[in-house]
Amino acid sequence: MVWAGILLDGRTPLHAFERGTETGVRYRDEILEPYVRLFRGAVGPEFILMDDNARPHKALLVDEFLQSEDIRRMD
Repeated sequence: MVWAGILLDGRTPLHAFERGTETGVRYRDEILEPYVRLFRGAVGPEFILMDDNARPHKALLVDEFLQSEDIRRMD
């Protein structure tokens, strides 16, 4: 899997994950927890996640993680 992001006035580095396929658990553990938490902390309470993963392919645990962290998602 390859992941990169755009934020504020810059962009995040390109990350390549070589351990097989992306699952909801890996997405939560390797993307949402380390990166999204970091950016939300830097931006503050007005942070909104523009998550571009296709809705039908999202795992319920990803939605639950975002709710538990009080992270709003742009629809």
